[in-house]
Amino acid sequence: MKTSYLAFFIALVAASAFAQRFSATDVPGYGIKQSGRIVIRNNEQAITAYRFFGNVSEALVTLRTARTLQYSPYRAAIYDSSAQVSAPFAEVIADAARKTGIDPRLVAAVARRESKFNPNAISPVGACGIMQLMPATARYLGINNIFDARENILGGAKYLRALLDTFHGDLNLTLAAYNAGPGAVQKYNGVPPFRETRNYIASIRASYERALRD
Repeated sequence: MKTSYLAFFIALVAASAFAQRFSATDVPGYGIKQSGRIVIRNNEQAITAYRFFGNVSEALVTLRTARTLQYSPYRAAIYDSSAQVSAPFAEVIADAARKTGIDPRLVAAVARRESKFNPNAISPVGACGIMQLMPATARYLGINNIFDARENILGGAKYLRALLDTFHGDLNLTLAAYNAGPGAVQKYNGVPPFRETRNYIASIRASYERALRD
């Protein structure tokens, strides 16, 4: 996961763990209209974050969906949260998948590529744990210990689900956004022309599709 995109917005998108429309009540530890709290709302056109001062709200950032972005939804398997998974931390991955409504085999494929399932992994840019979450993202997700395997995997699964919802089930765009940031996908109107990102997508898709055949 890169730092090329604002950590705040990564956290903002990650808050949409379970649905396409959400508010701060979906994020652990964040209450609506509590002074200084961040409230996040989205729809199919935009995602907006607000900060409340008493009953007065201030819009902090809005990202609008590019109208020309084309989606190629993957097959329904990516939402099969009851699928069996064979991987390290299989029980934890399966639990995170059930909670977020995505295929545990996809979560495992991302974890394998990101850290080889190493809960203590730290990337050169500061991404941490099995799913390589940035610390700012982890804080907005309510993760107390970024190196705790269960918390980290659940956070990564939430983020994956948010990206799948944002990009209408398009697996390539979802993986590109996980690696390079949603802003890069928007900027390039599709998968960014980065060799690392393209190799990342190919690697995870190959791993995931092998798991689907097994």
